Amino acid sequence: MALKSTIYKADLQIADMDRPHYGDHALTLAQHPSENEERLMMRLLAYALHASEAEQRPLQFARGMTEMDEPDLWRRSYTDEIELWIDVGQPEEKWLRKASHRAQEQLLYVYGRTGGLWWQQNRATLEKLPGLRVRRIDADASAALVGLAERSMRLNCTVQDGHVWIGNDRQTVDFVPEDLKLAQPR
Repeated sequence: MALKSTIYKADLQIADMDRPHYGDHALTLAQHPSENEERLMMRLLAYALHASEAEQRPLQFARGMTEMDEPDLWRRSYTDEIELWIDVGQPEEKWLRKASHRAQEQLLYVYGRTGGLWWQQNRATLEKLPGLRVRRIDADASAALVGLAERSMRLNCTVQDGHVWIGNDRQTVDFVPEDLKLAQPR
């Protein structure tokens, strides 16, 4: 018997002064049986940092855990082209290379205790992907995000001058994502 995904609901308020984007988002996240809460919260964070205005196609959670041809999140155009491809974690270089040919913009969020080591080991090959942007969330911040995880969450995310604050009515996690690699314009 196959294990089922665990469903999380999130009411997310975003005030991103850097882009600017302000909005309320009611989200449903499916936690794959092999996914831990740290990865789930990283997907939610990536959503918060890249959600868009209503006039654009919405950012969507894809089936990255179950479909190797899909990212964790993406934004598709009205003509079904992939405008934005977002992965979290430490994917294999071959999947990132394949995605770089399919998407207009590609992001990777590396996190956790082994994120820095993974980047050191893969940096040389990933530097060859001009359209890829790599950001790192330090291990303390990604671990603290787990403390915000609840099956039903009400979260606020504020971004200003590159600094991120995300929290609920009991605690707040604040950090600055580190850009490890910037994408080159196409």
